This record gives sequence, structure tokens and C-alpha cells, in this order.
Amino acid sequence: MHKRSNWLFAGSLRAGQRAATIMSLIQSAKLNGHDPYRYLKDVLERLPTHPASRLEDLLPHRWQSSLISQ
Repeated sequence: MHKRSNWLFAGSLRAGQRAATIMSLIQSAKLNGHDPYRYLKDVLERLPTHPASRLEDLLPHRWQSSLISQ
């Protein structure tokens, strides 16, 4: 018997692409030794004021936390 996982069904192509992007960021954060929750929280808080020319600084392999308490 084949078991289905409901999270695999995103509802649309765009939703699936977004889910894949988020899952990739989470896995990349883990592979780089970061807590995924802290990483995503920090990045999402920074995005509104972060210069577009420096977005690569927010990728998991270059990220430095701006959070005071770790």
C-alpha cells in the first residue's frame, strides 16, 4: 500500500515552487549548522530594509545572525 503525504500537494504550480524554495532554504540552513527557525526569522526581519545589491549575504552559506541572543 502506498502512503500519501498531504504536504506534497501544494495546490498550484506557484505554491509548489514557493514550498520548494522554503524547504531548500531550511535544508541549506541545517547543512550550514544554523537553526532553521532562527535563520528564517532573522532573514525575514531584515528583508524590508536590506539592500537588494547585498541579498547574497542572507543566503545560508554567508549568513551572520543579527540577533543579539543566540
